[in-house]
Amino acid sequence: MSSDKDNKVPFTQFACIGTGFSGIALGATIQRWYNIPPSSIQFFDSQPCVGGTWSINQYPGAACDVPSALYSFSFERNPNWTRFLPPHDELRAYLTKVASKYNLIPRMRFNTKVTKAEWISDRSSPPNPRWRLTILNLHTNLISHHDCQFLFSGSGQFNSPRPLDVPGIECFQGPVIHSSRWDHSVSLKDKNVVVFGNGCTAAQIVPSILPQTANLTQIVRSKHWIYPPVDAKVSPFAKKLLASMPGATLLQRFIVYHLAEADWAGFTLTPPAAQFREKRKEMIEAYMKKTAPEKYHALLIPDFEIGCKRRVFDSGYLECLHSEKITLTNEKAVEILPRGVKMGDGRVVEADVLVLANGFQTNTPTTLLPIIGENSQTLQSHWSTPNGFPGPGAYNCTSLHNFPNFFLLWGPNTATGHTSAVMAIENAVNFALRVIRPCLEGKASVVDVTEQAEKKFVERVQKALGETVFMSETCDSWYTARDGETGRVWNGMTYPWSQARYWWDCLFPKRGDWVYSGPATGKSSIVKKRRSGLWLTTFAAVALGGLLAWVGKNPNPRLALLLAGSRFAAVVPVLKAWGLGVLGRKDLN
Repeated sequence: MSSDKDNKVPFTQFACIGTGFSGIALGATIQRWYNIPPSSIQFFDSQPCVGGTWSINQYPGAACDVPSALYSFSFERNPNWTRFLPPHDELRAYLTKVASKYNLIPRMRFNTKVTKAEWISDRSSPPNPRWRLTILNLHTNLISHHDCQFLFSGSGQFNSPRPLDVPGIECFQGPVIHSSRWDHSVSLKDKNVVVFGNGCTAAQIVPSILPQTANLTQIVRSKHWIYPPVDAKVSPFAKKLLASMPGATLLQRFIVYHLAEADWAGFTLTPPAAQFREKRKEMIEAYMKKTAPEKYHALLIPDFEIGCKRRVFDSGYLECLHSEKITLTNEKAVEILPRGVKMGDGRVVEADVLVLANGFQTNTPTTLLPIIGENSQTLQSHWSTPNGFPGPGAYNCTSLHNFPNFFLLWGPNTATGHTSAVMAIENAVNFALRVIRPCLEGKASVVDVTEQAEKKFVERVQKALGETVFMSETCDSWYTARDGETGRVWNGMTYPWSQARYWWDCLFPKRGDWVYSGPATGKSSIVKKRRSGLWLTTFAAVALGGLLAWVGKNPNPRLALLLAGSRFAAVVPVLKAWGLGVLGRKDLN
C-alpha cells in the first residue's frame, strides 16, 4: 500500500541511506562547508535510532578496535572519551551528540528501508534529472517515495550477516543469536553455549559472556594474529588536559594517526616490508604463546603473514582460555541438532544457545540495495564479469559510471587493516562535495564519472593490491573473493595505499574525469564560501604534494617507510611518551 499523498513525491537536494558515521559526516559537512541547511537533506535508516553499525552491534564486549582519538570526526574531536578503545554505547552517544549539534536527527526517518533507488533522467519538468527512492515503513508496511538530486549510500560494508554454512540450524530448539543482532532478553546464565567464529567480534564476546555460562565451546574456523592489549581508561587528568589545552586533541590525533599509519609499512611485498612483518610476527607470536594455554597454540597461531587479515587486539580473550569452562576446537561442525552441534569426528556438543560470530557477507554485490542507474543498469550488473568487474570497485572508491549524482561512502576498497574507517569516510564525503560543487553553484545539475576513468582507477587499485600482503599466496581472508567464471581473485575491500594518499586524491578532483550536464539554473545553493582554514589546508596540501612528487609516481612504500623508518624513528619515542602520559598509563606493549 502506498502512502504518497496526492501523488506528490517529496524532494530534497540530498538524500542519504544510513545514519552512522557516513551519514552524519555528510550532513555536518554540507553545513560546515557550504552552509546548506539541514532541511536540504533526508536520511533513511532501517534501525530504530542513530548510530549505524554502533546501533546494530550491541553484543557483550562490543568496542572499537581503533583508538578513540582517530575513530571520531576531525571536526568534532572529543576530549571526554573514557577509554582508549571506546565501547559501543559511548560511540553511539558520541554520534547522537554530533547529529544533534548539526540538527540532523529531525531529518532522519528510522525504521524505514530503502527497497529501491532509480535514476530518472527526464529533463522535461522540475526537479529535472533525479533519484527516486522507494521507501518501506517497517512498522506499517506502507510504501512511499522520495526524490533527490544527489544520493549517498552510507550503509557501510558490514550490514548483511553471513549465514551459517552448517545444515540444520532451523531445527535448533534454543536461541540462535548473531553478533550483529544480539538479543539481550536471552539469559546465558548456567547455559551451554556454542560460539562459531574467533575473529575480532568473538574475541570480544567470549571473555564477556564466559563467566555467566555453564560451559562454552568455541568452534575455531580460522586463525588470527592477536596483538597485546592497547585499551586503557583515560585518566581524569588526561581528560581535563585535553579539554582545556588548546590544540591538545589535535596533537593527540596527529600522534595516534602516525603511530597507526606506521603499520602500513608492512603491507607491501618488498624486502623492507617483509622484515617489518617478520619482526612484528616474532613479537605477536611470543605474546600469544605466553598468554594462551599451550594446548591451544596450534589452534590459535596462524601460518600466514602479519597483515593478511585485520589485526585483533586482545581484550582478555587469550587469558580466559585458561578457564575450565571453555573448550576450543577446530573440528568441523557438520550438522546442527535440536539440542546440540554434531562435529566431524562424530561427537555431539550439547548446546542451549548458539552464538554466531561468523561475520558478514563481503566482496559480493548480491547483498546490495537495488540501485538502478542509466540504461537500467544495476550495481549487480555493473559489478559483473561481462562488464569487466568481477567484484566491487569504484572510481576513487566512491563513484560509478552510469550512476550520476550517486556516491558511495566507505565504498569499495576503502577498508584498511590498520587504521580508522572514519578518516576514509570523511575523505570520501569531502571528495564528493568537491565534485558536485559546480552543480551546487548552478553551473550544471548532473555529474557522472567517465567509464574510462572508472575502469582505469579500479584496475590500478587491483594491480597495486596484487603487490601487497592481502593478495599473497598464503593469505585467505574476507578481503578477497575468487570469481567463479574467470577464477580471478578480486579484492573489493582494502585500500592499497596509505591514508595520506587517499586524502591527497580526494583533495583535488580531476575535472577531466567527470562529465557535467543537465540544466544550469544559475542559482547557487552555497550560502557562504568555504571554511576560513582553506588557505592553511591548501598550503599543507601543496607541501605534501611536493613531498609526493619528490618520491615518485607511487610514493607510498617510500613515504610509509620514511614515517616508520630511521628519520621518523627518532621522533616516535617522544610522541609515544607524550601519548602514554595523556592516556595515563605506563605501557602500551
